[in-house]
Amino acid sequence: MSIVIAVDGTAASGKGTLAKRLARHFGFAHMDSGALYRLTALAVLANEGDPAREADALKGARSIDLSRAGDPAIRTDIIGKAASQVAAIPSVRAALHDFQKNFLAHPPGGSPGAVMDGRDIGTVIAPDANAKLFVDAAPEVRAHRRWLELSGMGIGRNEAELLAEIVARDHADRTRAVSPLKQAPDADLLDTTSLGIEPAFAAALRLVQPRIDSALKASPRG
Repeated sequence: MSIVIAVDGTAASGKGTLAKRLARHFGFAHMDSGALYRLTALAVLANEGDPAREADALKGARSIDLSRAGDPAIRTDIIGKAASQVAAIPSVRAALHDFQKNFLAHPPGGSPGAVMDGRDIGTVIAPDANAKLFVDAAPEVRAHRRWLELSGMGIGRNEAELLAEIVARDHADRTRAVSPLKQAPDADLLDTTSLGIEPAFAAALRLVQPRIDSALKASPRG
């Protein structure tokens, strides 16, 4: 089995950026599990389906195009809202569950480990992960970060509206019946409210490094 770092957290908290940085630091493979749900949502909307309808969402999950994982189109608020809807459907989560588990068990490129970020990685997908982080920040700070991100993509949005959407997204993610967003009991909390990316990464590394060093020492060498 590979070494696994699970990074969960709220929208726009910085978990994705931190997960990528951790993956580069350790030479591990990385997957943004949220991209799978965004790609599902993209497929549903492209087929003029309803992301809240199980049949449409499941069809989307079975036809995702992984080559579009880096496409800015999946980062829009419309896709984000639809992704939250498809993610609340049990059959969709089941369809993507094995894909994620297989990625963690067999990271591509022969990597000794994997970093995955999302909302249920440390609680459902990888409950035995070697290291777990739960990343959060004040909603107002996350809304401003999302506004900056969208502005950089040339997408003009009202920051107050973004804040309302983030608060609504938090509520939906935390209260859904299947795999709700919550901090795993053994996950370290990292609050990035007052941290830029470099201090946040340094803090994440301080929490994760000892656990990964221990796991690397304990792993059998071929």
